[in-house]
Amino acid sequence: MVRTQISLTQPQFEALKARAEVTGTSMAAVIRDAVDRALTAPADETWVRALDAVGAGQSGIDDVSLDHDRHLADALAE
Repeated sequence: MVRTQISLTQPQFEALKARAEVTGTSMAAVIRDAVDRALTAPADETWVRALDAVGAGQSGIDDVSLDHDRHLADALAE
C-alpha cells in the first residue's frame, strides 16, 4: 500500500464516514473501492450516458432486428 493524503469537503467527509459505518469497512477501504470503480469506468461521460440509454425504449415488436426495413416503411407510411 502507498500512503497518501487527500482533502475533502465537510459534506464529503461526513458521507464517506457514514458509508464506511454502514458497510462496516474503513473510510480508506471505501475510498479505494471508489478509486477502483472510477479507474475502470469509461473515461468519456458521453459513453456512459449513451450506454444508460440502451434499452430505454421498448416498441413491443419482437422482430425489429430481422424485419427492420418493413417496420420503418410502415412507420413512415403512417
